[in-house]
Amino acid sequence: MFKTRITELFGIEHPIIGGAMHLLSRAELVAAISNAGGLGILASTTFEDLEDLRAEIQKTRELTKKPFGVNLNLFPAMRPRPIEKDIDLFIDEGVEIIESSGSSPEPYIARLKESGIKIIHKVPGVRYARTAERIGCDAVTVVGFECGGHPGLDDVTSLILVPETVDAVSIPVCAGGGFCDSRSFLAALALGAEGVVMGTRFVATEECIAHPKIKEWIVNAKDNDTILMGKAYRLASRLAKNKPALMAQEMEAKGASLEEVLPVISGAKGKEAWMEGEIDAGVLSMGMVVGRIDRILTVKEVIDEIINGAKKILERLNQLSV
Repeated sequence: MFKTRITELFGIEHPIIGGAMHLLSRAELVAAISNAGGLGILASTTFEDLEDLRAEIQKTRELTKKPFGVNLNLFPAMRPRPIEKDIDLFIDEGVEIIESSGSSPEPYIARLKESGIKIIHKVPGVRYARTAERIGCDAVTVVGFECGGHPGLDDVTSLILVPETVDAVSIPVCAGGGFCDSRSFLAALALGAEGVVMGTRFVATEECIAHPKIKEWIVNAKDNDTILMGKAYRLASRLAKNKPALMAQEMEAKGASLEEVLPVISGAKGKEAWMEGEIDAGVLSMGMVVGRIDRILTVKEVIDEIINGAKKILERLNQLSV
């Protein structure tokens, strides 16, 4: 067991948090992560209807008696409804942990804290981590250039970004972007992080609802099978290297506007790709760790391998110390 301030803060066994993935982080995957000793995070923007989100929270609670959280996505373009409606629902449903991402959660901190909710905010850089600490977040996740979804605009890897963030704040830091196995987990702890956030690794698990063909693509992918696009629009995205992603990248390079690119990267097409297994149907958020994933496992097998493998690495390293 690896006991850190993250395990103590959230009441979990292992300092491993599931990344909140749009469409994919539903009750089954979230509960599986929590049941295996980690912290599952439900992706609230998956549910356009507020009552569907309520039902998914309740379903998750039926599937696990262990702690889990819900993501509060603060990207304006990704909001299916006003933020306040989600917060009202979280409080009404007794949600105890929120992972916020996107813009600053400062306008909502006071109400969340008054309701006893613990907040971990996801950031792409040190200055944002400092802000998260200043406004009262309980912990922060910093994501490096390697992460799937939305890294920062600066091409800084986790190897640099994590220790910089740890040195800049006093609240617990989780590391995201490039973490998928026992070696990267232990590396994160060595860098000063007190937990890791993993998204892409949990896609290639039996409990994830992504189509088996997408999981097979991940298993066969190399570390250069993702691309980064969207920096011209100040909305960087790391995506699987498929036809629509390459098309969007080419359009961006030629000076196309975001409005012109949006039809290529629309969420509806991405849903078709995830659920029907058509890799070129739409863009798919993927981290560079696709090159490190070679098996489809259960969530429990993933987490157990990470923890047991990390212990063996520590034993080996201790033997090197003279």
